[in-house]
Amino acid sequence: MPYATNSDLPTSVQHALPLHAQDIYREAFNHAFKAHLGDPRQEEAAHRIAWAAVKRSYVKIHGAWVKR
Repeated sequence: MPYATNSDLPTSVQHALPLHAQDIYREAFNHAFKAHLGDPRQEEAAHRIAWAAVKRSYVKIHGAWVKR
């Protein structure tokens, strides 16, 4: 299911990522979710793609996600 706002994201994503990274995650997830219509693993693929998008701009250092 696509996410309309960052507050709709899974709690784990909201607590782990800064706001800008949440924006990246949400936009990537929504795009990937639409792109994988009909795939039985649609949601799983969308989450993997969203995390990959975040990791292009952020890195986890000492437990905190920081901008590259």
